[in-house]
Amino acid sequence: MAKMLISTGRGGVGKSTFVALAVRHLPSPPLLIDADADQSLGQLLGVDLAAEEVRTISDVLYKLQGREGYAELGSMPLAAKIEYLLNLSCVYESPRFDLITLGVKWTRGCYCAPNSILQSVLPGLAKDYEYAIVDSPAGLEHVNRRVVRELDDVFVLIDPSAKALRNAQRLGELTRAVGVSYENLYLVGNFRFPAEAEERVAALDGATYLGRIERDEGVERFDWEGRSLLDLPADSPASRSVARILRKAGYATA
Repeated sequence: MAKMLISTGRGGVGKSTFVALAVRHLPSPPLLIDADADQSLGQLLGVDLAAEEVRTISDVLYKLQGREGYAELGSMPLAAKIEYLLNLSCVYESPRFDLITLGVKWTRGCYCAPNSILQSVLPGLAKDYEYAIVDSPAGLEHVNRRVVRELDDVFVLIDPSAKALRNAQRLGELTRAVGVSYENLYLVGNFRFPAEAEERVAALDGATYLGRIERDEGVERFDWEGRSLLDLPADSPASRSVARILRKAGYATA
């Protein structure tokens, strides 16, 4: 089973950017799970899912529920159909990472069905990887969905706001309450996080502060131009700071 990581935090703090930059430094190509409806992780990595004819889990489920296709699968049980189609259609593969995207919710109600699918198939998918990283939605409600029940490391991205710190503290409380376990809870400041606030954050109980991601105009430029963050120059300040953060968390970096 892969070492399971999750990147979480408030909306706009840089969760997806952290995951994309982490891919540059992990010594083994990871499995990435984009559980955020805005699907920004693939864009940051230069992946056009539509052009690659890779479907999201929600796309497949919507098509199955609407009985619009997959007639060739005949009377195969629904669970077997879903697992088959996920492996066939929903995994983007590349030499540096593989990517699965939960996608946009196309039906009324909650994300229960696609979350349940991901929860059931993820252990089987992750067993062939050294690392699996979940790019989570903003907020805390995703924790209660328990897409992943057992985590190794939780990386909480924070900005310079009291709300971000409360979010991090509540995350630890909520995970324990709903039966999600983790080994380490790490705090990572985004590029707006001031150096003078680091001492206060480092003193928080139950979490380890690893440092902050440096401001990097290259990240903003690559994002705007639709270029992969994997192609940032070697001296990229943001990339180098993420490598330093991973090493402080005990990861060997490439």
